Amino acid sequence: MTDLAYGEAFPHSTPPLEIQERKALELVVHGVIQGVGFRPFVYRLAKKVEVCGSIANTSQGVVILAEGAPADLDRFIHALTSEAPPLARITSIRQQEASCDGDRRGFTILQSRASSTPSTMVPADIALCDDCRQELLDPADRRYRYPFINCTNCGPRFTIVESIPYDRPSTSMAPFPMCAACQAEYDNPDNRRFHAQPNACHICGPQISWHARTGEQLFSPEPHTDTDPVSFDPGQVNEYPLAETIRALNDGLIVAIRGIGGFHLVVDASSEAAVTRLRQRKHRKSKPLAVMMADLDMIDSFCHLTPAASQALTSPAHPIVLLTRRESSQLAPSLAPGMGELGVMLPYTPLHHLLFATAGCPTSLVMTSGNNTGEPLCTGNQEAISRLGTIADFFLLHNREIVTRIDDSVLRVMQERPRCLRRARGFAPGSVAVAHDLQATLPPLLACGSAQKNTFCLVQENKAYVSQHIGDMVNIESLDFFKESIYHVQTMLKLTPQLIVCDLHPDYLSSGYGRELADELNVPRILVQHHHAHAVAVMAEHGLKDPVLAIVLDGTGLGADGTIWGGEILEVSLTDFTRLGCLDPLALPGGDAAAHQPWRMGLAALHHAGEEALVHSDLPVSLQGIADDKRAAILTMIRTHLNTPMTSSCGRLFDAVAALLGVRLESEFEGQAAMELEALSVSAGNKGERADEARESWSAEISRRDGLVIIENKPFIRWMLHEIQQGTPAVTLAMDFHRWLIAGFACAVQQIAATSPIRTIVLSGGCLQNRIIMEGLFQALEENGFQVYTGEEIPVNDGGISLGQAVIGGLRYVSGSAHEGY
Repeated sequence: MTDLAYGEAFPHSTPPLEIQERKALELVVHGVIQGVGFRPFVYRLAKKVEVCGSIANTSQGVVILAEGAPADLDRFIHALTSEAPPLARITSIRQQEASCDGDRRGFTILQSRASSTPSTMVPADIALCDDCRQELLDPADRRYRYPFINCTNCGPRFTIVESIPYDRPSTSMAPFPMCAACQAEYDNPDNRRFHAQPNACHICGPQISWHARTGEQLFSPEPHTDTDPVSFDPGQVNEYPLAETIRALNDGLIVAIRGIGGFHLVVDASSEAAVTRLRQRKHRKSKPLAVMMADLDMIDSFCHLTPAASQALTSPAHPIVLLTRRESSQLAPSLAPGMGELGVMLPYTPLHHLLFATAGCPTSLVMTSGNNTGEPLCTGNQEAISRLGTIADFFLLHNREIVTRIDDSVLRVMQERPRCLRRARGFAPGSVAVAHDLQATLPPLLACGSAQKNTFCLVQENKAYVSQHIGDMVNIESLDFFKESIYHVQTMLKLTPQLIVCDLHPDYLSSGYGRELADELNVPRILVQHHHAHAVAVMAEHGLKDPVLAIVLDGTGLGADGTIWGGEILEVSLTDFTRLGCLDPLALPGGDAAAHQPWRMGLAALHHAGEEALVHSDLPVSLQGIADDKRAAILTMIRTHLNTPMTSSCGRLFDAVAALLGVRLESEFEGQAAMELEALSVSAGNKGERADEARESWSAEISRRDGLVIIENKPFIRWMLHEIQQGTPAVTLAMDFHRWLIAGFACAVQQIAATSPIRTIVLSGGCLQNRIIMEGLFQALEENGFQVYTGEEIPVNDGGISLGQAVIGGLRYVSGSAHEGY
């Protein structure tokens, strides 16, 4: 290696062995190993075990040249994985013999090297570590109350990086030259801030500022230089904005705060008036709002905490975790109306910790996405003032640019395991190894994902990089965010796709972009069926290579037969699938409009049950309030099949039941009716109502039709209508529906398994975010002898579609079936 050393070589404490007694190896380490303190760890390890050589960040990974006695080298290699820093994730170590050098006397950290095809990726953004938090709150520390304190174990990564290798000139910290004290830390391999790229302090780093909604800065401190750091008072820069933020929040006002990956809109979570004002200005009527609290003790006072939830909350990602609210909670009632759970997170940036440490701060703060409904997060200061000026009363800004926008991740604990519902900050852009044990190398490719909860996936050297949550692709702004995020990751990986993979549905904005890009690059495009991609995403995450049975339950996805699927049992391989069974289809009056108006699905269910159910006097009370002309129009559409496709969608069946039980007639956001139906069912379970009787009141009826196993829903709908007329409480019938659905799919799979050797089942689709359904299916299927898998870090909702697409499309390409089909 001929690179210049960064700093001096550090000699061993003992003399080197004679050259003929030594051995040299070149090690190339892959994984999440840049920006996590891996190089200083290796440096200290080499000194400890008396190995000399060098280490460098390169686009191909971390390259280590190690020379020493064979026994010392063995100890060194073993410790690389067994003692690695907690945030490092080593996926492979490739080694080959190298030439010994009799002049090599120490271990050197070399300057980073770039190459044409990077095979490593910058890590995700990491929550503030305990060491930095203690320094932040220590009056004797030079970074006391500095809002951007960080080290190699924490702080921004993905959101500040423009290209790799991950070095300061390639980040948005480049405009902030380090002062002498910070530079000394940065250069010292024994320091916790060695090569911490965002390293900074009051003297040399970014600063916060306080602004009116017009953008006018309301306090301007005197400029400072590090020529006279002793006279510089950091309080004049930071304390005024912090104090004004707390004052505004206590006055019930809305503050837009610039964070790591974008803006939050913040109000006092205990103030119903403030929460209502935020909802009105943001035009967000009822979609749940996330809340931040200072520590686990505070969270436990408002919500029920389990050990698994506590572990998820305090993990390096510090995600939002869904928790059951305590009935005595003093939080604003409208934070999550109709829901049994609340999204809660801990402070994850120094600025968050400073807010809670400032006198008078409310005990809980709403921290919701800083955007207008349906638009991407704001990232730039001027962008936020322009787009959020009609929502926020004040702005707490900073001057470190955000390279890529990223939302907060959301987890839900199910089966005592945290499972990712929205994969973003703290997880992206982590990779998934694909084509394992298949002796196949996938081409560089782009998988474009779905229309809702979109992510994309880029594959390079059999590593699948699933993007951060993009969101619903419903307008030009979301499409622009999608494109800019693809460009950002492509730039870091220096990747040009040789293959584009899209959903089968031609009208998705993501699929349209994929079609245009394939034409522009003159590369093949492969279309993948939606539910096949759902299933293979779970297979890829768990390394399953043999065929499985898949239960995929979601809202809608275009089926291979041109109809709308969503309640499916498939036999799935990594490249193909066969449809084996489904829910008995219902009419979908008005197509997508039915997803926004569950009462339409309620009428469709009544029509399916029989015309006698449509007599006005026999209608459920919930549907009697729908205007006669509206009901008549929808029934005409259903009877004449006018703009009314058929669907096996489980999500739309949830909508139908929610409407019949009076839970929800109009949905204000995707999945609302199903979420409220689950919340109602949980309350039935908590009260212990009819747990045994319900199992005897209905039966899961299975039939065969057109070569498919059909889970008949007509008998259950008729039974439920009878129960409604008898006055059975909606809370009881909601739980009955969940139990019937679980039993129906368990029985259908059991019938299929009678003629199939497959005993592995994957569960996927947005309806598997429902804890009752997911846990119930796991229990029923495992009791019948199946091995069951579902998503953990990769969402089971449409956020996992792109990974499944990438695997299916890539393997089809390798096998020579790269055509526009499914």
